[in-house]
Amino acid sequence: MKPHSRESDPIKIRIKNLIKEFQTKGNTFTAIDDVSLDIASGTFFMIVGPSGCGKTTLLRILAGLEIPTSGSTEINQTNPERPGNSMVFQGDSIFPWMTVWDNAAYGLIMRKAPRAQIKEVVGHYLDRTGLTRFAHAYPHQLSGGMRQRVSIARAFANDPEVLLMDEPFSALDEQNKTLLQEELLRIWDEHKKTVLFITHSVDEAVTLGDKIMVMTSHPGRTKALIDVPFERPRSVLELRARPEYGELVYKIWGYLREEVQHAKDDAESRGAAS
Repeated sequence: MKPHSRESDPIKIRIKNLIKEFQTKGNTFTAIDDVSLDIASGTFFMIVGPSGCGKTTLLRILAGLEIPTSGSTEINQTNPERPGNSMVFQGDSIFPWMTVWDNAAYGLIMRKAPRAQIKEVVGHYLDRTGLTRFAHAYPHQLSGGMRQRVSIARAFANDPEVLLMDEPFSALDEQNKTLLQEELLRIWDEHKKTVLFITHSVDEAVTLGDKIMVMTSHPGRTKALIDVPFERPRSVLELRARPEYGELVYKIWGYLREEVQHAKDDAESRGAAS
């Protein structure tokens, strides 16, 4: 198959001249500095960058959890009956007093979806995430990886226009992380929903993404936009065995190394000045 491409598809997410500043002890801290992006519908879009570069802040602005200082963000909502976005967080974000089934159904219940639709949709995504036999279990009875499966099932079941994912696998061991990356790709391949995914892992960015934005160290700007040329569907382990995969990972690490060194030099110069 040819590489997955959405360049000719309509714009789903538009970010224009986005700036986000925070006030800290009388000073202004710029988290995001003049970022502009057009993300086509159906794109699996990855963002990587050094710690503190504004990746999560950008995601929270898109989710409506933060207000930009200036600039704008827009999600092109084509169906007013669907939510604009669903967010999968880094840590556990499912309700501990609800069963797996009730957690996965939460968004649909809040939207007052018909009972038959809830049963069909939730059943489908619990099956796709391997959770069917745990439908009546509670979060405390599940491993960390399984709780993140519940979060993913809930997000897809809610059928949002855009799926926002904030380092959802970062707390997992390598084995569980790889398994969940495989499952996420398999589920995503069904409908090719627009995804914006934040990660610290270059391997994860190249494995999952169609396009990768590398951000600068503080303040967060766009350093590079990189197209991922690998065909879909993808097998995580087979992809990582390819020499072209290693070459792309190395290239992105080069961009990040520059930014990490820049942040280190900047910190040292500030320390010397004080």
